[in-house]
Amino acid sequence: MSKLTALITGASSGIGYELAKIHAQNHYNLVLVARSSDKLANVKKELEYQYPVSVQILALDISVAVNIQKLTDFTDSQSIRIDHLINNAGIGVYGKYWETSVEDHLKLIQLNVNALVALTHHYSKKMVAHGSGKILNVASTAAFMPGPFMSTYFASKAFVLSFGEAVDSELSDTEVSLTTLCPGPTKTGFEAAASGMKESGLFTKSKVATAKDVALDGYDAMMKGNPVIVSGLINKLNVFSIRFSPRSWVIAITKSIMKPVN
Repeated sequence: MSKLTALITGASSGIGYELAKIHAQNHYNLVLVARSSDKLANVKKELEYQYPVSVQILALDISVAVNIQKLTDFTDSQSIRIDHLINNAGIGVYGKYWETSVEDHLKLIQLNVNALVALTHHYSKKMVAHGSGKILNVASTAAFMPGPFMSTYFASKAFVLSFGEAVDSELSDTEVSLTTLCPGPTKTGFEAAASGMKESGLFTKSKVATAKDVALDGYDAMMKGNPVIVSGLINKLNVFSIRFSPRSWVIAITKSIMKPVN
């Protein structure tokens, strides 16, 4: 029997890299996507050396729409059956909305929303046709609240959560499942990429999880076919408390956490 194959976006570091390692440990072949060819090459070398798997890498920026088509064309032309799809790639824009670049916000929506929707559609259709498959979309605890100073990021993750729950429900009479992973603050390098975000209270006042722990939670939930997983006990409690808090309080508390500490 041939090995199963996982496709992981944002796979060169952080949660995506840890999910690639977990899959390799479980003898899945891999198709890894990220912007950095050098980082991807290092991950490929590491995983193929340590585990009996084949790793194919694609250095693509899927915030550019044409590169989504290049990715799906590659797997289709190579007749690579994708058994697990991990939509992990994402970016954030930090700062007051009107003071930041609208082009950056539109790029965020293209990656966090459009690319995820396109890849989920392409591969879920194929999974249903061949009778099995699992999808893991990485959202955030940000999905449960508005987020001053990261307005479009929080909104994009709310979309990912709502979209994922709906599609998973539609898949309930198939052998395919979609799990939405909602981590809290996580040490991934994301906070450095979103300029100024690492100076916010989110990372200076909150407990920050490791990418490995978050990846393990996501993988386990995906394998069980759980619709949603909030990673970490404190995050679960926070999300639960939001349900019973006035919206105005949630926004005010989130704003106090997200604002720059200096």
